Amino acid sequence: MDRSEELARQYLHHIGFNSVIYEPDGKVPPDFLADERIAVEVRRLNQNEITNSGHCGLEETEIPLLIKMKTLLASLGPSDTSVSWFVSYDFRRPLPPWKELQTRIRRELTIFRQGQPGNSRASIGITDNFEIELMRAGRCYPNFFLMGGHSDGDSGGWVLHELQKNLQICIDEKARKIARVREKYEEWWLILIDYIGYGVDERHHPQQLAIKHDWDKVLLVGPQDPRIAYQL
Repeated sequence: MDRSEELARQYLHHIGFNSVIYEPDGKVPPDFLADERIAVEVRRLNQNEITNSGHCGLEETEIPLLIKMKTLLASLGPSDTSVSWFVSYDFRRPLPPWKELQTRIRRELTIFRQGQPGNSRASIGITDNFEIELMRAGRCYPNFFLMGGHSDGDSGGWVLHELQKNLQICIDEKARKIARVREKYEEWWLILIDYIGYGVDERHHPQQLAIKHDWDKVLLVGPQDPRIAYQL
């Protein structure tokens, strides 16, 4: 059971279901069966990008990229001077394949290391969608280059717009997933753990999250407090 499923389980118990069975039919929908009558699917509500193979969460690019960057910086070796540099990067999609991007980053950082500027900051454009920022560390660390931070230029945006767009993506995706087993249960709920708006309520957003769907209930649950849900 992942974190989103655990939050959904807590919500279901909170609203009064006595029996909440996880994966009642095994590794197929639904994720839960509540009181032996309501099938419940769960999904993380996140921001998505369009790829050649369909939609995928922004974190599916962001997290692997961060891991690869940390590995690359460590591979550039220890500090052979009395200084180390923090490396941060900003990126937008699409990015070139990692093999190509890695070669460019390694080349530019090697050049930088061989001729360090006298000031404490520097910027290097790697591609049109990838830029590196370097900041001199306050002391020398074992490695010459250290991971500083990163910024995903595709994340963020107006919350309601992102909610509207990604709600439809996630709802439609889950509807396709349950299509072949939908007749097994009369009632189906979809619980979305909201990692975009972190919970909304009717007072602030009346009628602005009207989404077309054929679920019996679609519920938006904030990850901070799984007792509170907003029904679409």
